[in-house]
Amino acid sequence: MHTPIKRRITTTLSEINVTPFIDVMLVLLVIFMVTTPLLEKGINVDLPKEPAKDVDVIEKSVITVNKNHEIFFNETRVSLDDIETFLKNAYSRKMDKEIFLRADRELPYGFVIKVMSKIKNAGIERVGMVTEPVESGL
Repeated sequence: MHTPIKRRITTTLSEINVTPFIDVMLVLLVIFMVTTPLLEKGINVDLPKEPAKDVDVIEKSVITVNKNHEIFFNETRVSLDDIETFLKNAYSRKMDKEIFLRADRELPYGFVIKVMSKIKNAGIERVGMVTEPVESGL
Protein backbone atom coordinates (compact mmCIF):
# COMPACT_ATOMS: atom_id res chain seq x y z
CA MET A 1 0.00 0.00 0.00
CA HIS A 2 0.88 3.46 -0.39
CA THR A 3 2.12 5.34 2.67
CA PRO A 4 1.36 9.00 2.89
CA ILE A 5 4.35 11.27 2.34
CA LYS A 6 4.89 13.83 5.01
CA ARG A 7 5.88 17.13 3.63
CA ARG A 8 7.50 19.76 5.67
CA ILE A 9 6.15 23.23 5.04
CA THR A 10 8.66 26.00 5.49
CA THR A 11 8.00 29.70 5.51
CA THR A 12 10.43 32.50 5.13
CA LEU A 13 10.83 35.11 7.81
CA SER A 14 9.88 38.44 6.28
CA GLU A 15 10.03 40.78 9.27
CA ILE A 16 12.30 43.78 9.17
CA ASN A 17 14.64 44.27 12.07
CA VAL A 18 14.02 47.88 13.17
CA THR A 19 16.41 47.92 16.12
CA PRO A 20 19.34 49.49 14.20
CA PHE A 21 16.97 52.12 12.78
CA ILE A 22 15.75 53.04 16.26
CA ASP A 23 19.34 53.27 17.52
CA VAL A 24 20.28 55.66 14.74
CA MET A 25 17.20 57.80 15.35
CA LEU A 26 17.95 58.06 19.07
CA VAL A 27 21.54 59.15 18.36
CA LEU A 28 20.26 61.83 15.94
CA LEU A 29 17.73 63.00 18.50
CA VAL A 30 20.46 63.45 21.12
CA ILE A 31 22.67 65.32 18.64
CA PHE A 32 19.86 67.73 17.73
CA MET A 33 18.94 68.26 21.39
CA VAL A 34 22.53 69.23 22.19
CA THR A 35 23.16 71.47 19.17
CA THR A 36 19.84 73.34 18.97
CA PRO A 37 20.53 75.72 21.89
CA LEU A 38 23.85 76.62 20.27
CA LEU A 39 22.15 77.82 17.06
CA GLU A 40 20.68 80.93 18.64
CA LYS A 41 22.57 84.02 17.53
CA GLY A 42 24.29 85.69 20.27
CA ILE A 43 24.83 89.16 21.49
CA ASN A 44 24.04 88.93 25.16
CA VAL A 45 21.03 91.04 26.14
CA ASP A 46 18.63 90.76 29.03
CA LEU A 47 15.28 90.71 27.22
CA PRO A 48 12.07 91.70 28.95
CA LYS A 49 9.88 88.76 29.90
CA GLU A 50 6.38 89.00 28.41
CA PRO A 51 3.79 86.45 27.35
CA ALA A 52 3.82 86.37 23.55
CA LYS A 53 3.47 83.97 20.67
CA ASP A 54 6.74 82.31 19.62
CA VAL A 55 8.29 83.61 16.42
CA ASP A 56 11.12 81.95 14.55
CA VAL A 57 13.84 84.62 14.20
CA ILE A 58 16.66 82.30 13.15
CA GLU A 59 16.53 83.26 9.47
CA LYS A 60 15.34 86.84 9.87
CA SER A 61 17.30 90.06 10.25
CA VAL A 62 17.73 91.13 13.86
CA ILE A 63 18.76 94.46 15.39
CA THR A 64 20.17 93.95 18.89
CA VAL A 65 20.74 96.79 21.34
CA ASN A 66 22.59 95.91 24.55
CA LYS A 67 22.60 97.82 27.84
CA ASN A 68 25.75 99.73 26.77
CA HIS A 69 23.78 101.30 23.88
CA GLU A 70 25.74 99.23 21.34
CA ILE A 71 23.72 98.39 18.23
CA PHE A 72 24.23 95.22 16.17
CA PHE A 73 22.67 94.21 12.86
CA ASN A 74 22.73 90.40 13.15
CA GLU A 75 26.39 90.16 14.33
CA THR A 76 27.74 93.40 12.79
CA ARG A 77 28.20 96.41 15.08
CA VAL A 78 26.68 99.64 13.73
CA SER A 79 26.51 103.11 15.26
CA LEU A 80 23.22 104.91 15.88
CA ASP A 81 24.16 107.56 13.31
CA ASP A 82 24.92 104.98 10.60
CA ILE A 83 22.12 102.47 11.22
CA GLU A 84 19.62 104.16 8.89
CA THR A 85 22.02 104.21 5.90
CA PHE A 86 23.23 100.70 6.73
CA LEU A 87 19.67 99.34 6.74
CA LYS A 88 18.73 101.18 3.52
CA ASN A 89 21.67 99.48 1.78
CA ALA A 90 20.93 96.07 3.34
CA TYR A 91 17.23 96.18 2.40
CA SER A 92 17.48 97.91 -0.98
CA ARG A 93 16.80 94.70 -2.93
CA LYS A 94 14.58 92.89 -0.44
CA MET A 95 10.86 92.66 -1.05
CA ASP A 96 10.03 91.55 2.51
CA LYS A 97 11.00 94.53 4.64
CA GLU A 98 10.74 93.01 8.10
CA ILE A 99 13.17 93.13 11.02
CA PHE A 100 13.20 92.07 14.66
CA LEU A 101 14.41 94.32 17.49
CA ARG A 102 16.03 92.80 20.58
CA ALA A 103 16.55 95.53 23.17
CA ASP A 104 17.90 95.09 26.69
CA ARG A 105 15.23 95.78 29.29
CA GLU A 106 17.51 98.21 31.16
CA LEU A 107 17.68 100.58 28.18
CA PRO A 108 15.88 103.90 28.46
CA TYR A 109 12.63 103.93 26.51
CA GLY A 110 13.74 106.99 24.57
CA PHE A 111 16.83 105.26 23.18
CA VAL A 112 14.78 102.28 21.96
CA ILE A 113 12.39 104.72 20.25
CA LYS A 114 15.37 106.44 18.54
CA VAL A 115 16.51 103.09 17.17
CA MET A 116 12.98 102.23 16.03
CA SER A 117 12.71 105.64 14.33
CA LYS A 118 15.95 104.99 12.42
CA ILE A 119 14.62 101.58 11.35
CA LYS A 120 11.35 103.11 10.10
CA ASN A 121 13.22 105.94 8.31
CA ALA A 122 15.27 103.27 6.49
CA GLY A 123 12.04 102.10 4.85
CA ILE A 124 11.50 98.93 6.85
CA GLU A 125 7.77 98.43 7.12
CA ARG A 126 7.49 95.79 9.85
CA VAL A 127 9.38 95.82 13.16
CA GLY A 128 8.88 92.95 15.60
CA MET A 129 9.89 93.22 19.24
CA VAL A 130 11.62 90.15 20.68
CA THR A 131 10.94 89.18 24.30
CA GLU A 132 11.60 86.15 26.44
CA PRO A 133 8.59 84.04 27.38
CA VAL A 134 7.35 84.25 30.95
CA GLU A 135 8.14 81.07 32.86
CA SER A 136 4.98 79.55 34.28
CA GLY A 137 4.87 78.07 37.77
CA LEU A 138 4.29 74.51 36.48
